[in-house]
Amino acid sequence: KELVMKALITGASSGIGRDMAIVLSNIGYDLILVARSEDKLNELKKEILTECIVIATDLSDEQNCFDLYEKTKDENIDILINNAGYGIHGYFKDGSIENDINMINLNVKSVQILTKLFLKDFIKKDNGRILNVSSSAGLTIGGPLFASYYATKAYVSSLTRGIYGELRAIKSNVTISHLCPGPVDTGFNKRAGISKFSSKPLDSRYVAEYAIKKM
Repeated sequence: KELVMKALITGASSGIGRDMAIVLSNIGYDLILVARSEDKLNELKKEILTECIVIATDLSDEQNCFDLYEKTKDENIDILINNAGYGIHGYFKDGSIENDINMINLNVKSVQILTKLFLKDFIKKDNGRILNVSSSAGLTIGGPLFASYYATKAYVSSLTRGIYGELRAIKSNVTISHLCPGPVDTGFNKRAGISKFSSKPLDSRYVAEYAIKKM
């Protein structure tokens, strides 16, 4: 029987997630691609060389995270990439608290839920890789004009490092990593409401290839 490798990627419709899907497909992984935009996912599917399942859902809704797991838990997934997320730029005192909470739900709660559910399965079979897409912001103490975003990524990085230590302690073959790039040339700027970064952004495909290789 042919060995099938499979990866699930959230936030796969654009940016790093999209490029990681292409990179993984090129090295033989079947894919489960998750994002809000079904149209963008279907466009990406046309570029994928391997088997591909598209799931359009909004992971800022907690129940949708549990539903995604239920839909995919029997797919024998080898890699989980928690890439879905966005940032908010501006003074903390300004802006919508609803938007703050939505970002926290996506950047933090979806990562917490999916990591925990899939990690349990990976540990049972003693195989699997989890990659949580964080940011250099996750390694920094506070970020004026990005206060909430920096806080969410600090959570992701801290959670990942803690789980990494636990996996080493139980001598598991499961791995967990966090990707912490600086500015990357994606749609992040537009959604965050900023026109440019102070430093030149990295190429998204380069970051995707680097992440997959290091994972």
